[in-house]
Amino acid sequence: MLRAVRYLLGSPGASGFGSRSTAEEVTPDLGATTAIITGATSGIGAETARVLAKRGARVVIPARSAKAAEDVRARIVAECPAADILVLPLDLSSLASVRAFADRFLALGLPLHLLINNAGKFSHGQLALSEDGVEMTFATNYLGHFLLTKLLAGRMAETAAATGVQGRIVNVSSSVHGWFAGDWAEYLHLVTRRKIPYDATQAYAVSKLANVLHTKELAARLQEMGANVTVNCVHPGIVRTRLNRDRDGVLTDLVFLLLSKLLKTIPQAAATTCYVAAHPRVAGVSGRYFADCNEALPSPAATDRHEAARLWRVSEAIIDGCTSTGQPQQDCTTAPLLRFLPAQTQSQAGAASSPRRRAC
Repeated sequence: MLRAVRYLLGSPGASGFGSRSTAEEVTPDLGATTAIITGATSGIGAETARVLAKRGARVVIPARSAKAAEDVRARIVAECPAADILVLPLDLSSLASVRAFADRFLALGLPLHLLINNAGKFSHGQLALSEDGVEMTFATNYLGHFLLTKLLAGRMAETAAATGVQGRIVNVSSSVHGWFAGDWAEYLHLVTRRKIPYDATQAYAVSKLANVLHTKELAARLQEMGANVTVNCVHPGIVRTRLNRDRDGVLTDLVFLLLSKLLKTIPQAAATTCYVAAHPRVAGVSGRYFADCNEALPSPAATDRHEAARLWRVSEAIIDGCTSTGQPQQDCTTAPLLRFLPAQTQSQAGAASSPRRRAC
Protein backbone atom coordinates (compact mmCIF):
# COMPACT_ATOMS: atom_id res chain seq x y z
CA MET A 1 0.00 0.00 0.00
CA LEU A 2 2.80 2.40 0.95
CA ARG A 3 4.59 1.66 -2.34
CA ALA A 4 1.40 2.47 -4.30
CA VAL A 5 1.01 5.79 -2.47
CA ARG A 6 4.64 6.67 -3.12
CA TYR A 7 4.19 5.85 -6.80
CA LEU A 8 1.13 8.07 -7.15
CA LEU A 9 2.76 10.96 -5.29
CA GLY A 10 6.13 10.47 -6.97
CA SER A 11 7.77 10.42 -3.55
CA PRO A 12 11.52 9.72 -3.69
CA GLY A 13 12.87 6.47 -2.30
CA ALA A 14 16.25 5.68 -0.78
CA SER A 15 17.99 6.72 -4.01
CA GLY A 16 16.55 10.21 -3.81
CA PHE A 17 14.46 9.59 -6.91
CA GLY A 18 10.97 8.21 -7.52
CA SER A 19 8.31 7.43 -10.10
CA ARG A 20 8.10 11.02 -11.32
CA SER A 21 11.86 11.49 -11.81
CA THR A 22 12.97 11.90 -15.41
CA ALA A 23 15.89 10.41 -17.30
CA GLU A 24 17.65 13.78 -17.50
CA GLU A 25 17.30 14.32 -13.75
CA VAL A 26 18.95 11.02 -12.82
CA THR A 27 21.76 10.92 -15.40
CA PRO A 28 25.16 12.48 -14.60
CA ASP A 29 27.73 13.59 -17.15
CA LEU A 30 29.20 10.53 -18.84
CA GLY A 31 32.25 11.83 -20.69
CA ALA A 32 34.16 9.23 -22.72
CA THR A 33 31.57 6.47 -22.49
CA THR A 34 30.35 4.14 -25.24
CA ALA A 35 26.85 2.70 -24.91
CA ILE A 36 24.88 0.23 -27.02
CA ILE A 37 21.11 0.62 -26.67
CA THR A 38 18.78 -1.84 -28.39
CA GLY A 39 15.26 -0.74 -29.26
CA ALA A 40 16.39 2.89 -29.46
CA THR A 41 14.32 3.87 -32.49
CA SER A 42 11.24 4.82 -30.46
CA GLY A 43 9.79 5.24 -26.99
CA ILE A 44 11.89 4.55 -23.91
CA GLY A 45 14.91 3.45 -25.93
CA ALA A 46 14.96 6.63 -28.01
CA GLU A 47 14.73 8.76 -24.87
CA THR A 48 17.51 6.77 -23.24
CA ALA A 49 19.69 7.33 -26.31
CA ARG A 50 18.91 11.05 -26.35
CA VAL A 51 19.76 11.57 -22.69
CA LEU A 52 22.96 9.51 -22.73
CA ALA A 53 24.13 11.34 -25.87
CA LYS A 54 23.26 14.67 -24.28
CA ARG A 55 25.41 13.72 -21.29
CA GLY A 56 28.37 13.03 -23.55
CA ALA A 57 28.23 9.30 -24.30
CA ARG A 58 28.92 7.83 -27.73
CA VAL A 59 25.70 5.95 -28.51
CA VAL A 60 25.43 2.94 -30.80
CA ILE A 61 21.91 2.31 -32.10
CA PRO A 62 21.33 -1.19 -33.48
CA ALA A 63 18.17 -1.34 -35.60
CA ARG A 64 16.22 -3.40 -38.11
CA SER A 65 15.09 -0.19 -39.80
CA ALA A 66 18.01 2.00 -40.85
CA LYS A 67 15.60 4.83 -41.65
CA ALA A 68 14.03 4.79 -38.18
CA ALA A 69 17.48 4.78 -36.57
CA GLU A 70 18.73 7.60 -38.78
CA ASP A 71 15.63 9.63 -37.90
CA VAL A 72 16.42 9.25 -34.20
CA ARG A 73 20.05 10.12 -34.87
CA ALA A 74 19.00 13.28 -36.75
CA ARG A 75 16.72 14.39 -33.89
CA ILE A 76 19.46 13.88 -31.31
CA VAL A 77 22.08 15.70 -33.38
CA ALA A 78 19.64 18.58 -33.97
CA GLU A 79 19.41 19.00 -30.19
CA CYS A 80 23.05 18.14 -29.45
CA PRO A 81 25.23 18.92 -32.49
CA ALA A 82 28.29 17.30 -30.88
CA ALA A 83 26.48 14.01 -30.28
CA ASP A 84 28.33 10.90 -31.50
CA ILE A 85 25.72 8.45 -32.79
CA LEU A 86 26.52 5.28 -34.71
CA VAL A 87 23.85 3.20 -36.45
CA LEU A 88 24.38 -0.51 -37.19
CA PRO A 89 21.93 -3.13 -38.51
CA LEU A 90 20.48 -5.67 -36.09
CA ASP A 91 17.44 -7.95 -36.00
CA LEU A 92 17.31 -9.40 -32.49
CA SER A 93 14.97 -12.21 -33.54
CA SER A 94 17.72 -13.61 -35.80
CA LEU A 95 20.72 -15.24 -34.16
CA ALA A 96 22.71 -14.80 -37.38
CA SER A 97 21.95 -11.06 -37.34
CA VAL A 98 23.02 -10.80 -33.69
CA ARG A 99 26.34 -12.46 -34.52
CA ALA A 100 26.84 -10.18 -37.53
CA PHE A 101 26.16 -7.08 -35.42
CA ALA A 102 28.62 -8.19 -32.75
CA ASP A 103 31.27 -8.88 -35.39
CA ARG A 104 30.75 -5.42 -36.93
CA PHE A 105 30.93 -3.66 -33.61
CA LEU A 106 33.98 -5.54 -32.35
CA ALA A 107 35.77 -4.89 -35.64
CA LEU A 108 35.47 -1.15 -35.01
CA GLY A 109 37.83 -1.49 -32.04
CA LEU A 110 35.66 0.72 -29.85
CA PRO A 111 35.47 0.36 -26.06
CA LEU A 112 32.16 -0.66 -24.52
CA HIS A 113 31.07 0.64 -21.13
CA LEU A 114 27.27 0.28 -21.22
CA LEU A 115 25.02 -2.34 -22.80
CA ILE A 116 21.32 -1.57 -22.45
CA ASN A 117 19.12 -4.46 -23.59
CA ASN A 118 15.97 -2.42 -24.02
CA ALA A 119 14.23 -3.74 -27.15
CA GLY A 120 10.85 -5.34 -26.52
CA LYS A 121 8.14 -6.94 -28.62
CA PHE A 122 4.54 -7.84 -27.84
CA SER A 123 3.18 -10.21 -30.47
CA HIS A 124 -0.34 -9.72 -31.71
CA GLY A 125 -2.49 -12.45 -33.18
CA GLN A 126 -1.27 -15.96 -33.78
CA LEU A 127 1.93 -17.77 -32.90
CA ALA A 128 4.95 -16.67 -34.95
CA LEU A 129 8.35 -18.34 -35.00
CA SER A 130 11.66 -16.68 -35.75
CA GLU A 131 13.87 -17.85 -38.61
CA ASP A 132 15.58 -20.06 -35.99
CA GLY A 133 12.30 -21.70 -34.99
CA VAL A 134 12.00 -19.83 -31.66
CA GLU A 135 8.75 -18.27 -30.45
CA MET A 136 9.08 -14.69 -31.73
CA THR A 137 8.53 -12.80 -28.46
CA PHE A 138 11.03 -14.98 -26.59
CA ALA A 139 13.51 -14.70 -29.48
CA THR A 140 13.36 -10.90 -29.63
CA ASN A 141 12.95 -9.95 -25.98
CA TYR A 142 15.29 -12.49 -24.44
CA LEU A 143 17.27 -14.93 -26.60
CA GLY A 144 18.70 -12.29 -28.95
CA HIS A 145 19.79 -10.22 -25.97
CA PHE A 146 21.27 -13.29 -24.27
CA LEU A 147 23.49 -13.97 -27.30
CA LEU A 148 24.32 -10.28 -27.80
CA THR A 149 25.45 -9.96 -24.18
CA LYS A 150 27.45 -13.17 -24.39
CA LEU A 151 29.28 -11.93 -27.49
CA LEU A 152 30.02 -8.46 -26.07
CA ALA A 153 30.79 -9.27 -22.43
CA GLY A 154 34.46 -9.86 -23.23
CA ARG A 155 34.85 -6.39 -24.74
CA MET A 156 33.11 -4.89 -21.71
CA ALA A 157 35.48 -6.68 -19.33
CA GLU A 158 38.48 -5.52 -21.40
CA THR A 159 37.24 -1.93 -21.38
CA ALA A 160 36.69 -1.96 -17.63
CA ALA A 161 40.16 -3.40 -17.01
CA ALA A 162 41.84 -0.87 -19.30
CA THR A 163 39.99 2.22 -18.05
CA GLY A 164 39.20 1.37 -14.44
CA VAL A 165 35.59 2.32 -15.15
CA GLN A 166 33.07 -0.34 -14.19
CA GLY A 167 30.98 -1.64 -17.07
CA ARG A 168 27.23 -1.91 -16.67
CA ILE A 169 24.64 -4.10 -18.38
CA VAL A 170 20.97 -3.20 -18.01
CA ASN A 171 18.21 -5.66 -18.91
CA VAL A 172 14.84 -3.98 -19.36
CA SER A 173 12.13 -6.33 -18.08
CA SER A 174 8.63 -5.61 -16.78
CA SER A 175 6.51 -6.29 -13.71
CA VAL A 176 4.51 -8.49 -16.10
CA HIS A 177 7.20 -11.13 -15.50
CA GLY A 178 5.25 -12.00 -12.36
CA TRP A 179 2.14 -12.87 -14.35
CA PHE A 180 3.51 -16.23 -15.49
CA ALA A 181 3.05 -19.22 -13.22
CA GLY A 182 4.35 -22.60 -14.24
CA ASP A 183 7.36 -24.14 -15.93
CA TRP A 184 8.66 -21.73 -18.59
CA ALA A 185 10.54 -24.44 -20.51
CA GLU A 186 7.47 -26.65 -20.67
CA TYR A 187 5.37 -23.68 -21.83
CA LEU A 188 7.82 -22.81 -24.62
CA HIS A 189 8.01 -26.45 -25.69
CA LEU A 190 4.25 -26.85 -25.85
CA VAL A 191 3.50 -23.55 -27.53
CA THR A 192 6.26 -24.01 -30.12
CA ARG A 193 4.92 -27.47 -30.96
CA ARG A 194 1.40 -25.95 -31.10
CA LYS A 195 0.19 -28.30 -28.36
CA ILE A 196 -1.50 -25.45 -26.46
CA PRO A 197 -3.23 -22.26 -27.64
CA TYR A 198 -1.00 -19.25 -28.11
CA ASP A 199 -1.47 -16.47 -25.54
CA ALA A 200 0.47 -13.30 -26.39
CA THR A 201 0.39 -12.01 -22.80
CA GLN A 202 1.76 -15.28 -21.42
CA ALA A 203 4.48 -15.33 -24.07
CA TYR A 204 5.45 -11.77 -23.15
CA ALA A 205 5.48 -12.63 -19.44
CA VAL A 206 7.76 -15.63 -20.07
CA SER A 207 10.20 -13.47 -22.03
CA LYS A 208 10.27 -10.86 -19.26
CA LEU A 209 10.75 -13.54 -16.59
CA ALA A 210 13.69 -14.78 -18.65
CA ASN A 211 15.19 -11.26 -18.58
CA VAL A 212 15.19 -11.28 -14.78
CA LEU A 213 16.56 -14.82 -14.49
CA HIS A 214 19.26 -13.97 -17.03
CA THR A 215 20.28 -11.01 -14.89
CA LYS A 216 20.64 -13.21 -11.82
CA GLU A 217 22.76 -15.87 -13.48
CA LEU A 218 24.89 -13.41 -15.45
CA ALA A 219 25.71 -11.43 -12.29
CA ALA A 220 27.04 -14.59 -10.66
CA ARG A 221 29.10 -15.53 -13.71
CA LEU A 222 30.61 -12.07 -14.08
CA GLN A 223 31.63 -12.16 -10.45
CA GLU A 224 33.16 -15.62 -10.83
CA MET A 225 35.26 -14.49 -13.81
CA GLY A 226 36.45 -11.41 -11.91
CA ALA A 227 35.07 -8.97 -14.47
CA ASN A 228 34.54 -5.38 -13.33
CA VAL A 229 31.11 -5.43 -14.96
CA THR A 230 27.70 -5.40 -13.29
CA VAL A 231 24.27 -6.37 -14.58
CA ASN A 232 20.90 -5.30 -13.26
CA CYS A 233 17.29 -5.52 -14.38
CA VAL A 234 14.66 -2.77 -14.49
CA HIS A 235 10.91 -2.33 -14.69
CA PRO A 236 10.38 1.00 -16.50
CA GLY A 237 6.76 1.40 -15.43
CA ILE A 238 3.54 1.67 -17.40
CA VAL A 239 3.80 4.05 -20.33
CA ARG A 240 1.96 4.23 -23.61
CA THR A 241 4.79 3.47 -26.00
CA ARG A 242 4.54 1.93 -29.46
CA LEU A 243 4.56 -1.48 -27.75
CA ASN A 244 1.03 -0.99 -26.45
CA ARG A 245 -0.15 1.73 -28.83
CA ASP A 246 -0.48 -1.05 -31.40
CA ARG A 247 -3.46 -2.27 -29.39
CA ASP A 248 -5.65 0.68 -30.40
CA GLY A 249 -9.40 0.52 -30.03
CA VAL A 250 -12.24 2.02 -28.02
CA LEU A 251 -11.69 -0.28 -25.02
CA THR A 252 -7.91 0.31 -25.01
CA ASP A 253 -8.37 4.07 -25.26
CA LEU A 254 -10.89 4.00 -22.40
CA VAL A 255 -8.54 1.98 -20.19
CA PHE A 256 -5.67 4.37 -20.84
CA LEU A 257 -7.93 7.34 -20.12
CA LEU A 258 -8.96 5.87 -16.77
CA LEU A 259 -5.37 4.97 -15.92
CA SER A 260 -3.88 8.24 -17.15
CA LYS A 261 -2.86 9.24 -13.62
CA LEU A 262 -0.91 5.99 -13.27
CA LEU A 263 0.90 6.19 -16.61
CA LYS A 264 4.41 7.57 -16.83
CA THR A 265 5.65 9.92 -19.49
CA ILE A 266 8.41 8.53 -21.68
CA PRO A 267 11.09 10.66 -19.91
CA GLN A 268 9.87 9.25 -16.59
CA ALA A 269 9.77 5.68 -17.93
CA ALA A 270 13.37 5.97 -19.17
CA ALA A 271 14.58 7.23 -15.79
CA THR A 272 15.12 3.85 -14.11
CA THR A 273 17.14 2.55 -17.07
CA CYS A 274 19.34 5.66 -17.07
CA TYR A 275 19.69 5.61 -13.28
CA VAL A 276 20.86 2.00 -13.21
CA ALA A 277 23.12 2.51 -16.23
CA ALA A 278 24.86 5.67 -15.09
CA HIS A 279 24.27 6.87 -11.53
CA PRO A 280 27.17 6.59 -9.03
CA ARG A 281 24.83 5.16 -6.37
CA VAL A 282 24.54 1.92 -8.38
CA ALA A 283 28.30 1.33 -8.60
CA GLY A 284 29.14 -2.22 -7.56
CA VAL A 285 25.48 -3.29 -7.37
CA SER A 286 24.76 -6.37 -9.46
CA GLY A 287 22.04 -8.98 -9.94
CA ARG A 288 19.30 -6.69 -8.62
CA TYR A 289 15.86 -5.59 -9.84
CA PHE A 290 14.90 -1.90 -9.93
CA ALA A 291 11.66 0.03 -10.33
CA ASP A 292 11.08 3.79 -10.03
CA CYS A 293 14.85 4.33 -9.67
CA ASN A 294 14.98 2.22 -6.51
CA GLU A 295 15.75 -1.40 -5.76
CA ALA A 296 12.59 -3.54 -5.68
CA LEU A 297 11.62 -7.18 -5.30
CA PRO A 298 10.91 -9.31 -8.39
CA SER A 299 8.47 -12.21 -8.31
CA PRO A 300 9.48 -15.32 -6.29
CA ALA A 301 9.93 -17.28 -9.54
CA ALA A 302 12.49 -14.72 -10.70
CA THR A 303 14.72 -15.22 -7.65
CA ASP A 304 15.29 -18.97 -8.12
CA ARG A 305 19.02 -19.50 -8.80
CA HIS A 306 18.37 -23.05 -10.00
CA GLU A 307 15.92 -21.79 -12.62
CA ALA A 308 18.34 -19.03 -13.63
CA ALA A 309 21.09 -21.61 -14.23
CA ARG A 310 18.63 -23.87 -16.06
CA LEU A 311 17.60 -21.02 -18.37
CA TRP A 312 21.27 -20.32 -19.14
CA ARG A 313 21.86 -23.96 -20.11
CA VAL A 314 18.72 -24.07 -22.26
CA SER A 315 19.68 -20.82 -23.97
CA GLU A 316 23.17 -22.05 -24.80
CA ALA A 317 21.75 -25.33 -26.08
CA ILE A 318 19.28 -23.52 -28.36
CA ILE A 319 21.99 -21.23 -29.71
CA ASP A 320 24.39 -24.13 -30.29
CA GLY A 321 21.63 -26.17 -31.93
CA CYS A 322 20.55 -23.34 -34.23
CA THR A 323 24.16 -22.74 -35.24
CA SER A 324 24.66 -26.37 -36.29
CA THR A 325 24.22 -27.03 -39.98
CA GLY A 326 21.59 -29.45 -41.18
CA GLN A 327 19.41 -28.99 -38.11
CA PRO A 328 15.67 -28.75 -38.88
CA GLN A 329 14.50 -25.26 -37.99
CA GLN A 330 12.07 -26.15 -35.20
CA ASP A 331 14.26 -28.92 -33.79
CA CYS A 332 17.01 -26.50 -32.77
CA THR A 333 14.55 -25.14 -30.21
CA THR A 334 12.42 -28.11 -29.21
CA ALA A 335 15.26 -30.62 -28.78
CA PRO A 336 17.13 -28.50 -26.18
CA LEU A 337 13.88 -27.63 -24.40
CA LEU A 338 12.91 -31.29 -24.25
CA ARG A 339 16.23 -32.18 -22.57
CA PHE A 340 15.60 -29.72 -19.75
CA LEU A 341 11.93 -30.44 -19.10
CA PRO A 342 10.81 -32.07 -15.83
CA ALA A 343 11.14 -35.87 -15.99
CA GLN A 344 7.39 -36.50 -16.09
CA THR A 345 6.90 -33.99 -18.89
CA GLN A 346 9.83 -35.49 -20.81
CA SER A 347 8.26 -38.94 -20.74
CA GLN A 348 4.90 -37.55 -21.86
CA ALA A 349 6.48 -35.55 -24.65
CA GLY A 350 8.54 -38.53 -25.75
CA ALA A 351 5.48 -40.78 -25.83
CA ALA A 352 3.54 -38.20 -27.80
CA SER A 353 6.28 -37.83 -30.40
CA SER A 354 6.98 -41.59 -30.77
CA PRO A 355 5.31 -43.31 -33.76
CA ARG A 356 2.51 -45.67 -32.76
CA ARG A 357 2.90 -49.30 -33.62
CA ARG A 358 0.15 -50.77 -35.69
CA ALA A 359 -1.83 -53.52 -34.04
CA CYS A 360 -1.15 -57.02 -35.38
